[in-house]
Amino acid sequence: MPIIKTSYLTLFFVVFIFYCANAQFGQKTQWTKDGYGFYSISGNEIVQRDVKDPSKQITVLNNLMLTPTGSSIPLQVRRFQFSKDENKILIHTNTKKVWRYDTRGDYWVYDRTAKTLKKLGDSRPESSLMFAKFSPDGTKAAYVSGHNLFTEELSTGTIKQLTQDGTDRMINGTFDWAYEEEFGCRDGFRWSADGEKIAYWKIDARSIRNYLMLNTTDSTYSFTIPVEYPKAGEDPSACRLAVVDVNTGKSTLMNVPGDPIQHYIPRMEWSSNSNQLIIQQLNRKQNESRILLCNATDGSSKVIYTERDAAWIDIKSRWSADDPTGWEWINKGKEFIWVSEKDGWRHLYRVNLAGKETLITKGNFDVITISLIDEKAGYVYFMASPDNATQDYLYRISLSGGKATRISPASQSGTHKYDVSPNGKISLHSFSNTSMSTTAQVVSLPEHRELLSGNTTTSTNLAKTEFFKVKTVDGVEMDGWMVKPLNFDPKKKYPVLFYVYGEPASQTVTDRFGTGLNREYVGDMAADGYIYMSIENRGAPAPKGREWRKSIYRKIGMQNIRDQAMAAKEILKWPFVDAQRIAVWGWSGGGSSTLNLMFQYPDIYQTGIAVAAVGNQLMYDNIYQERYMGLPQENKEDFINGSPITHAKNLKGNLLYVHGTGDDNVHYQNAEMLINELVKNKKQFSLMSYPNRSHSINEGDGTSEHLAELFTRFLKEHCPPGARAVSIEHL
Repeated sequence: MPIIKTSYLTLFFVVFIFYCANAQFGQKTQWTKDGYGFYSISGNEIVQRDVKDPSKQITVLNNLMLTPTGSSIPLQVRRFQFSKDENKILIHTNTKKVWRYDTRGDYWVYDRTAKTLKKLGDSRPESSLMFAKFSPDGTKAAYVSGHNLFTEELSTGTIKQLTQDGTDRMINGTFDWAYEEEFGCRDGFRWSADGEKIAYWKIDARSIRNYLMLNTTDSTYSFTIPVEYPKAGEDPSACRLAVVDVNTGKSTLMNVPGDPIQHYIPRMEWSSNSNQLIIQQLNRKQNESRILLCNATDGSSKVIYTERDAAWIDIKSRWSADDPTGWEWINKGKEFIWVSEKDGWRHLYRVNLAGKETLITKGNFDVITISLIDEKAGYVYFMASPDNATQDYLYRISLSGGKATRISPASQSGTHKYDVSPNGKISLHSFSNTSMSTTAQVVSLPEHRELLSGNTTTSTNLAKTEFFKVKTVDGVEMDGWMVKPLNFDPKKKYPVLFYVYGEPASQTVTDRFGTGLNREYVGDMAADGYIYMSIENRGAPAPKGREWRKSIYRKIGMQNIRDQAMAAKEILKWPFVDAQRIAVWGWSGGGSSTLNLMFQYPDIYQTGIAVAAVGNQLMYDNIYQERYMGLPQENKEDFINGSPITHAKNLKGNLLYVHGTGDDNVHYQNAEMLINELVKNKKQFSLMSYPNRSHSINEGDGTSEHLAELFTRFLKEHCPPGARAVSIEHL
């Protein structure tokens, strides 16, 4: 097939769809049955596009069809879903945020045959429905409202309430704050293939204490906003699974072994038949994973596969979209693909229902994520980067094992993203590195032939992002990047601003477009005369093997901080680095790292800007903190040793601390505990509290601009930009 050159508007449209489909929760690419087309939103209308020729557009649902009877205004489509036969379209609109994402809203169904538009759950409160989805035969829809599960007959509008005990703390069909934040679990129910049953999670959060956020600005009298939030060391919510018969309304609890409070169940799906569930269970410390089969009729269960790790089992690593739904079945449901780090690298295995495993990928490299299992052709596509942990490429390997083949072109060095069609023959593709980005290509697989060219954007920043490696006195070699000042003179000395994260939840050193830019700096750092850089310490989720990632176990706030500081010491030896003008900044876990670097190594870092930091590890949620640090009941000293407040007495330099008082993720109490410790030790610092702002500190007019101005002014005042001549004694 020839390469097709498209108009700017068409390319813009495809780019928009590709990125929105991967960024919005629940709105994955809606492929057509043959896999050569997809459905998307264009001007609030739902259209069908041919990926080989996007100029071929069919309007499936226009604004007139989206206008309810008696209204002159069409529904605003946020997300949509087709029934299996594609005759009905489920429309999600009028959405509201539930913590991170707008998963609550109204749902309407458009019947393409009857040409009717009907609202689901019309008797339920406005914007109260969550995760609506069609039954397999398309005659019903199920949804959650008020933490109860409902079904609705689409032809008659008859609603049946399947659970009765839902309250603010008894949660059916969805999850509490901690499950959502730390496991990516949101949609909490599954239709059986025959449409006769629904399996769902039951989360009992009644024993979880509230953290009360205080709102003092939105009314004359202050009021509290409760969040059920289990702190490190506190018991999690009890978690059970149940199966309800949609005709009788009878629910059967699954008999999952163990204490339902002292475990987690982050994954559950139907297996190859409509009477059996497959689930993943983690123990409280998250270092033992068990896969069980559950009988949907009598609730009995059996363990078929067990895995243990001296640190933790990473269940989120296999999904690129933070969405642990679906199970990677092959061989007509007799086997599935599983990901494990048991041999020291993250590899793919095929596991049968008796628990027998066969290694598919072999070698000293990590599988980053699975892109597609093309069982018809006998291959699995996955992302990996064996030779450079800052990059990301598509590979293919036979389902029976063997040698993996790189699919991404050798000429495109950097980071690739793919949205592979279910037919395995075509993919939406984007590619970028620090200097350029090519978006929304369409390529054929496996030959990676370009069928549709995308827009290429070249960085307008005259300063180039350079990658380097630095080896510390401890023998640890780390990847890093830096952006040098414009008109750089190696005979002069420049100030350095380090950008840091440092914890197991994120990488900072990646070869992709945007790396090297600082969104919080007003102006051009390179033009102003700063060296901007970042270094990746051990514990970061880079594809460098299990030991690299998990050596940080029980050492957050210690090992990662030493790695960063020892790398900085080596960098301070570079002749063009001004050791008297060293600054560091970070957000969230990066804010915690910034505080620890300022407090534990005050002779290296003179200036720090910490945003939304965990000041006391015992104040963060149990799933995250216990996963990486163990249980406070067993090793509380590790939590204390790694917490910034423990070392606050050592502050010497200039510190700006920023936090939102409405942060439901890292609570504002972290700021106040840190303030108390700094005050007690007579340490001067600067503080900016943003009233009622969340962890992202972006709500309210002018907030983002204000923070950027504050950041820039503080940095320039305490770590002045520009070159300085090398003194004679350094020549």
